[in-house]
Amino acid sequence: MTPKQWLIVPIAAVLALGVTACGDDDDDNGNGGGSDLSGTIRIDGSSTVAPLSEPAGEQFNAENPDVRVTVGTSGTGGGFEKFCAGETDISDASRAIAPEEEEICAENGVEYEEIVVANDALTVVVNPENPVTCMTVEQLNQVWGQDSNVSSWSDIDGLDADFGEELELFGPGTDSGTFDYFTEAINGEEGVQRSDYNNVGEDDNATVTGVAGSQGGMGYFGYSFFVENEGTLKGLEIDGGEGCVAPSPETTQDGSYSPLGRQLFIYPSAEALAKPEVLEFVNYYIDNSDALTEQAGFISMTEEQKQEQLAKVEALAGGGSGETEAE
Repeated sequence: MTPKQWLIVPIAAVLALGVTACGDDDDDNGNGGGSDLSGTIRIDGSSTVAPLSEPAGEQFNAENPDVRVTVGTSGTGGGFEKFCAGETDISDASRAIAPEEEEICAENGVEYEEIVVANDALTVVVNPENPVTCMTVEQLNQVWGQDSNVSSWSDIDGLDADFGEELELFGPGTDSGTFDYFTEAINGEEGVQRSDYNNVGEDDNATVTGVAGSQGGMGYFGYSFFVENEGTLKGLEIDGGEGCVAPSPETTQDGSYSPLGRQLFIYPSAEALAKPEVLEFVNYYIDNSDALTEQAGFISMTEEQKQEQLAKVEALAGGGSGETEAE
């Protein structure tokens, strides 16, 4: 089997099932499915994606009271560790599954598919009193690089403002997909970053508190946390080589917020999708992605992205006969 396995259950059938249920359900339950569903759906992984999965689970449970959806936040890496061991049904991820994680899943016979559910603008935040408005990728690398000894804002080359406060850095732990994505985008290698920073683990609110309480503070996390705390933090524009660009839905969707625009994923396992409650939940998640992303403060997929996802689903359905792809 290839590292990225074919799903045993065609997801396109899931979508069709949800549409049929929507038309035939006398209880007006929408896309949630029938009331005879029961069981537990175990989700774990990214703390960035959790605010999307949590309302999806709550709303699905409201329409299917006998289905319990649990959402943990072990980080993208921690989530894949559980997922590839067969301990969870769906893994939330703020980055794509890594080759070594693919191998572990394959060794354990865990089949899955990668489904994009939203876009995100990984946002670098500073204290509102900080006069700096934009930083280049090179300047961020100067701050966050593995061998960095930059200790104050005045040590950063070529800033667009005169600011001499001492740097106080806040960021996620090494199990975080946000950590992985940021380090690869800014430092050129996943997982490589200076170690003398305030490691908040999966608690992004600790970054909010830390940066808001320090004039020289800097941190990074997903766009939804910035939107939620925009009154107490300032998001920096990023110059990826084409000028300063602010994080926003528009700049993320058109690709100009580079290199910190990214996609967010869920990874359902084939074994889990053999259960009707998981089939219905994945259907609900995809079918209601626009409303869920808006509610959670994320950035919706473009129409082109949605069509790409549908094409992938159709391809899986066309090749899905209960057999896995050969190596």
